[in-house]
Amino acid sequence: MDLLVRNVRVGEQIVDVGIEDGRFVRIGSGLAADAPRVVEAEGRLATPPLVDCHLHLDASLTAGRPRYNESGTLIEGIHVWGELKESLTADDVFERASEIARWSAAQGTLYIRAHADVSTKNEAPLRGLLRVRDELADLVTIQVTAFPQDGIYSDPRNEELFENALRLGADCVGGIPHYEPTTELGHREVHRVFELAKQYGRRIDVHCDETDDPSSRFLEVMADNTVQHGLGGRVTASHCTAMGSYEPYYSSKLRGFLRRAGINVVVNPYANALIQGRLDPYPKRRGFAQLKELLAEGVNVSLGNDVIVDPWYLLGKADLVDAASLALHFTYMSGRDEIPQMLECATTRGARTLGVEDDYGIEEGKPADMVIFDAPSAVEVMRLKPVRRWVIRRGKVIAETTPPRTTLLGEPVTFA
Repeated sequence: MDLLVRNVRVGEQIVDVGIEDGRFVRIGSGLAADAPRVVEAEGRLATPPLVDCHLHLDASLTAGRPRYNESGTLIEGIHVWGELKESLTADDVFERASEIARWSAAQGTLYIRAHADVSTKNEAPLRGLLRVRDELADLVTIQVTAFPQDGIYSDPRNEELFENALRLGADCVGGIPHYEPTTELGHREVHRVFELAKQYGRRIDVHCDETDDPSSRFLEVMADNTVQHGLGGRVTASHCTAMGSYEPYYSSKLRGFLRRAGINVVVNPYANALIQGRLDPYPKRRGFAQLKELLAEGVNVSLGNDVIVDPWYLLGKADLVDAASLALHFTYMSGRDEIPQMLECATTRGARTLGVEDDYGIEEGKPADMVIFDAPSAVEVMRLKPVRRWVIRRGKVIAETTPPRTTLLGEPVTFA
């Protein structure tokens, strides 16, 4: 064996985990084995890697360029980004996105679905992110989504740029139908996204109904297209914040349709906690997708950091556990059995969204990717938001974080 992790909690059991040639080879209690490196986990919780299902890596770390979003609104953020993006270079995108990928990996996020703005005429966001995907593949697995930030039909050049992104190697077909000039063009965009996905054999991940408008209902169009094209499990709807404004009967009908269609939903708590309901008088809508109700319905729901130090959000450090905690509070997932589900949304459910289940999980024979938290259980992870003590990628320890030590009047305080 190359690496042996002793006394680590996997699920409900304390086990030893043996790793060789980048894969899990033996998992069990009290393994009679040794290795050049032995990690003593002392009962800490291990999970498969965190999965960030929605991240605008091309815009990360651009806050203040060329100016700040003074209002903090979605629309001003889009305008600021529009002023910046044509001046970007692929090298600039690569450097900034690589730094966020490093932040992510250091905190146990080893899978990312990144969205490249392919409405940018110079193609810098796309080319920069494709380079990050390829050059950092040993560190983190990245899927690049062709995202038409300005819509496909708002500019006659955009449709060709959109399809060319797939020719250049984008992994997923994106979209933003609610941002098209008319509802009819929004429907047309959804249909085009599915046509291209079938033509190029790609997965779909659409920014869908990211608005407080209860009449924005492109999600049902996506669900119908998913059924018609037989793409269950390969289609993701991100944001879906208009669900926070739908009336109960329609919500119930839609959730059932999403389950039957096999659509994944991604909740992005940081930006949507600040953007949605912003213009409401009191009472204010929370403006989140119905995470709790979707899970109860049997719909797969996962999470994304979405925005990090960019025109939409000045904060963030790529910590998906922190994102899960915020989503927990906004979606009322505070029951004893519900709290651990939020960590599932950040791990196994995210793997399902990205379609990487075959190479994901702490199981013998699978690639040895694992995160060991400085906490003994999923509930304690969500309570403490602890450091990731060790992060293992393909059988190697790639990140270690020493837990903080607090004393009060000379005595230790552990928060346990």
